Amino acid sequence: MDWMKTLYEAVIKGQKNEIAEFATKAVNEGISASNIVNKSVIPAMNRVSELWRNEEYFVPEVMRSASTMQVCMDALKPFLVKGEHGKDLKVAIGTVKGDLHDIGKNLVAIMVEGAGFQVENMGVDLPPEQFVDAAQKGAKVIGLSSLLTTSMREMGAVIEVLEKSGLRNNVSFLVGGAPITARFASEIGADYYAENAAGAVAVLNNLFEAGVRNQ
Repeated sequence: MDWMKTLYEAVIKGQKNEIAEFATKAVNEGISASNIVNKSVIPAMNRVSELWRNEEYFVPEVMRSASTMQVCMDALKPFLVKGEHGKDLKVAIGTVKGDLHDIGKNLVAIMVEGAGFQVENMGVDLPPEQFVDAAQKGAKVIGLSSLLTTSMREMGAVIEVLEKSGLRNNVSFLVGGAPITARFASEIGADYYAENAAGAVAVLNNLFEAGVRNQ
């Protein structure tokens, strides 16, 4: 059985009832959970996004695939976090005001949690004040997501509000989403940019390791 292909197709087709069994069998046969995520699950969701943009998939199909992805990630989570529990770095992630997209943001949240970090998945269409609240509750990294060019400037608004609140120096901002670039991240004063979920995990791992070294 080509488990990588099977899992890829299962996400695209929305085989929610079968995918946990597929994922577990793949791991038991020696395929690493990280490979499943990076080479099957993420590419499959990228394909779903492409089908959505091409109007070949609509909301029900996208939601079915997203739900299937979630089931797969839940099945893989024990293998992803093995040996990495308890990283003392709280991450709050949300989609900014004016944007209701959450598939990419949810994938990042799942991957970050799978890497052993404490994650608060805040939701979508969030005003800046909710990110202030997250910082007040101990978030050390705030992840901002936007899929729309019309809402991406809201990321800068969030950073400005944190500056005015006096909390800016307490947090690091990590931004991402389809229209976001490293240059834009720098322009709005964000600390880090990630092109995808794997990139976000890499940024956070570097932050965690730097924090440990400085303790």
